Amino acid sequence: MKYIYLIVINAVAFLMYGIDKDKARKGKWRIKEKDLILVAVIGGSIGAFLGMHFFHHKTRHWYFRYGIPVIM
Repeated sequence: MKYIYLIVINAVAFLMYGIDKDKARKGKWRIKEKDLILVAVIGGSIGAFLGMHFFHHKTRHWYFRYGIPVIM
């Protein structure tokens, strides 16, 4: 059961970074940074890390660049 949770939460984290990047490009309301970090804290750190690099999103912010790997 915990493996299913980890797969789902990491997929959610990955998608959240992609959705936020898309919203940023379109100038729409964004996902809060605290929510992006929270999803990493509750088990989605690998998905968050992969999403950051796949979508090239939040990689300039030091608290994401160094914080997400620390959470992992």
